[in-house]
Amino acid sequence: MEKPLEAMTGWIDEIHLGVRYGLKGKVIVDEQSPFQRVTIIDSSRYGKGLLLDGCWMTAERLEKHYHECLVHPALCSAAETKRVLIIGGGDGGTARECLLHKGIEQLDMIEIDRRVVELSKEHLPSIGANAWNDPRLNLKIEDGIAWASSAPNAFYDVVIVDGSDPKGPAKGLFNKAFFENCRRILRPEGVFATQSESPEAFRDIHLTIIKLMREIFDYADPLYGWVPIYPSGWWSWTFASLKKPRYLNPISDRAMAVAGNCQIWSPRWQQGAFAAIPAFIERELKE
Repeated sequence: MEKPLEAMTGWIDEIHLGVRYGLKGKVIVDEQSPFQRVTIIDSSRYGKGLLLDGCWMTAERLEKHYHECLVHPALCSAAETKRVLIIGGGDGGTARECLLHKGIEQLDMIEIDRRVVELSKEHLPSIGANAWNDPRLNLKIEDGIAWASSAPNAFYDVVIVDGSDPKGPAKGLFNKAFFENCRRILRPEGVFATQSESPEAFRDIHLTIIKLMREIFDYADPLYGWVPIYPSGWWSWTFASLKKPRYLNPISDRAMAVAGNCQIWSPRWQQGAFAAIPAFIERELKE
């Protein structure tokens, strides 16, 4: 990936495999943290947005396209939701969506980069919203991979990985050892969820993630949606569980309790999004 561009035209772009994905606006913060380059932009179309190492992470008027799809299939289907783990998620959007679920008693959020949290709170406050002040949120500025390796067996009802592309500080979030630890710390009737890249722009990575999760968990399936500023605009999230694919069937009372706050996710949308697996991905997964 190349650095985001802010030319005289005012365009800020992520460049991936010869294609530019950009917004017209201005850069308001651009700094190097101990882990990555953190850029905050302001655009008229989608509001303020965040890039890490030149890659789009989120924007105010698009973030629900991503966060709702990552969170609610898992939180609406796990047998219980008392203890939930988020690895990554420094902008606060995943935590905000999780905390819509009243059954959560403890939400551990493990983010490696303090500056992502600080700058998101300052410049993107609507994304984290009230999550930052919710007493159920336990924010730790630590390495999420190390946290998963040391957490107790069968401790969490839901484990959510909200990481960036598999490079830099997020590189270790997509390998076998990490997924095995996520299975180990997940309760038997729990659900694991991760963003799993674009089936078009990151086809090989996307397939590798699904195949690896199917080796480690009893069941794993991708769900497809769209995040317009991400490479290709076409995105995926993959869910896994033990014993049965419980993530396919939202528990109705939980779904009803959160659906009214959602712009994208609903039980009906989720059913279609799981069914929308493209033929070339389905063929690859059957081989």
